Amino acid sequence: MRVGFGYDVHRLVAGRKLILGGVEIAHDLGLLGHSDADVLLHAVADSILGAAALGDIGKHFPDTDPAFEGADSMVLLEHARKLVEEEGYCVVNVDATVVAQKPKILPYSAQMKKNIALCLGIDESFVNVKATTTEKLGFEGAQEGISAHCVALIEKQEG
Repeated sequence: MRVGFGYDVHRLVAGRKLILGGVEIAHDLGLLGHSDADVLLHAVADSILGAAALGDIGKHFPDTDPAFEGADSMVLLEHARKLVEEEGYCVVNVDATVVAQKPKILPYSAQMKKNIALCLGIDESFVNVKATTTEKLGFEGAQEGISAHCVALIEKQEG
């Protein structure tokens, strides 16, 4: 068994959709990035890639590659899972935290869990998504950006 940690952050800006955990959330600001800038799915992908010692999403899906412009992060996460599986591992579970002053994440967390479980090929009971604010401190508290943290456990498959 191996453990990996993932972290991602993107700036909030006007004129972009806010997508977290594969869910489009009605909000006056969205996350800026080369892909859909889904910090939650990026943190999950980094955690499973890290557990398998395969680098990070920047290595596999560079923001300099036009092929990933506007990319759906659910597709990227599924591809990251396949890379992990090619190394002989399967994802056991993930625990993720979104850090944002606004919007509230709880109304969307069940669908985020479903989306992550689908991408990782695991049961929803092995996915946890939670959120916290920073009590208006730092860039998240000032609503300049949103970050996400994730820890993942992977296991080597026999045979």
